[in-house]
Amino acid sequence: MRKSKREKQSKRKYMKHNFVRDVPDGVRLFPVYDRALCSWQKYHKTDRMYAAPVISLFLCIFVSVNAGGPTLVLLDNLAIKETHSIFFKSLQDRGYQLTYKLADDANLQLSKYKEFLYEHLIIFAPSVEEFGGALNDDTIADFIDGGGNVLVAGSSQSGDALHNLASECGFEMDEEGATVIDHINYDVSDAGQHNKIVAEPSSLIEAPVIVGSRDIPPLLYQGTGLVAKPNNPLVLRLLSAASSAYSYNPDQLVKEYPHAVGQNTLLIAALQARNNARVIFSGSLFFFSDEAFTSPVQKAQGDKKYEKSGNEAVAMAMSQWVFKENGVIRVAAVNHHKVGETEPPQSYTIMDDVIYEIDVQRLQDGKWVPYEADDLQLEFVRIDPFVRITMKRLSNGRYQARFKIPDVYGVYQFKVNYTRVGLTYLYSSTQVSVRPLEHTQYERFIPSAFPYYVSAFSMMGGVFLFSLVFLHYREDTKSKAE
Repeated sequence: MRKSKREKQSKRKYMKHNFVRDVPDGVRLFPVYDRALCSWQKYHKTDRMYAAPVISLFLCIFVSVNAGGPTLVLLDNLAIKETHSIFFKSLQDRGYQLTYKLADDANLQLSKYKEFLYEHLIIFAPSVEEFGGALNDDTIADFIDGGGNVLVAGSSQSGDALHNLASECGFEMDEEGATVIDHINYDVSDAGQHNKIVAEPSSLIEAPVIVGSRDIPPLLYQGTGLVAKPNNPLVLRLLSAASSAYSYNPDQLVKEYPHAVGQNTLLIAALQARNNARVIFSGSLFFFSDEAFTSPVQKAQGDKKYEKSGNEAVAMAMSQWVFKENGVIRVAAVNHHKVGETEPPQSYTIMDDVIYEIDVQRLQDGKWVPYEADDLQLEFVRIDPFVRITMKRLSNGRYQARFKIPDVYGVYQFKVNYTRVGLTYLYSSTQVSVRPLEHTQYERFIPSAFPYYVSAFSMMGGVFLFSLVFLHYREDTKSKAE
């Protein structure tokens, strides 16, 4: 198999590091590049608190909607602009400014003066062997590190450039010339090699936020197969082949075990990096073409015919997800205080009753609306979680948790770490101090010590009586002389 020019993907910083870094006390951490990254972290010193409304306002100013924006489109040739016009027109109608360039253009660049020129990148250039200008798999990986989103479509003739890029993102493409073959599930319009396959909607991932509804006609696919690296938990299997499919060169006899067989063969895969950058990698450029969008679908061994494939619906849904029109959530505000109060204290005391509230929003049609869910959990952590509780959903995307602080003092964090398939990572951490009871806060008398109290007072009473007897008792001197 082809190897990447660089080391394994796990060495990429967006793959092996958590997007939340350790920062000194008194500093708030916000994402630097990703405009829609909806995780934030607040730290404060024990003698100073930052009000939640100020944080919320700052966060709202800092995080901007990432839909639309400048997009670089790399093509093998300008004819692809015409053969895929429906897809490109849908992007333009949604506000994307598309810049078309050939993939081997000598003036290609993604950044200038350490600032990215584009927010999104589309690569519809399967046969390119080497990108032009300052563009290569390293710079594209850096673009992903910086929060950029990438949509890539290959084919059975994919060159080294896409093979290396796929390896960087946690996928492996089959060798050049290999295509996905299915001798059972192929379309009636197939040329005879059984590589124009029909994929059932049930093979799509169960994530409507990424691929839309699965209640659509079958999909047409013609291209190479992908395999996800097993040690990469960030890869999503968007569309898998049927159990009867395999990936091999149709012009050669099968003399060795194919690169991908059955449902292990990925047709379309995705990656959401830890900084919430998104990548979709399709083994088929044909999947996004006007022909695939408008062609009728009928299995060669079936009688049911569909007037139009489901490619357009899935392609539009995936483009909305990869470019962060869908599946984006964020923290709008955080507040915590003692029961009966409204403001956060400088520190908590053990066994205090606490209320924690967090406002979560999601992006819908370019606007932030309340996010509704029933599985948002809060952890109260001091190295390990001391409390883990499912928060109660209130109105307008607000969630609340009530609990009693443990009887162990130290430095704790209110931590919300919410990860769901298709959604951006939601992370909120608020550090607080928990002190022991002051000497004036302890109970004056405790029931378990009553026997000791009785013992002490009885001893004092005995000593008092003995002192009276000893001091005031006197023997008769006459009787003593006799």
